[in-house]
Amino acid sequence: MLLLLGIVLLLFLPSPWGLTAFLVCLVLFGIEVGLWNRTVRGKKASVGAETLIGARGTAVSTLLPRGQVRVGGTIWEARSLGPAQPGDAVRVVDRDELLLVVEPDPAD
Repeated sequence: MLLLLGIVLLLFLPSPWGLTAFLVCLVLFGIEVGLWNRTVRGKKASVGAETLIGARGTAVSTLLPRGQVRVGGTIWEARSLGPAQPGDAVRVVDRDELLLVVEPDPAD
């Protein structure tokens, strides 16, 4: 964003001030990129089915013990540790390949 501001200032300010503003914005942009790099370095990306563990969902079909649940807007095959009817809240506790292991959500 600072780089774009510097380019705009370079175009619209008079001769010496436009170049000065551009150089200041360029230095600030470099500092901003360095700080962002320092912030995100070493953090793992959280992707995949393992990120669903602990998520809440809703039973789409009867879970006795297998059925389907909706978690995060996606329907998954699931195995339940307790009985659940369609519309009941469930919580993901584990996964087995692409099969989610769920239990009825006690907070519901």
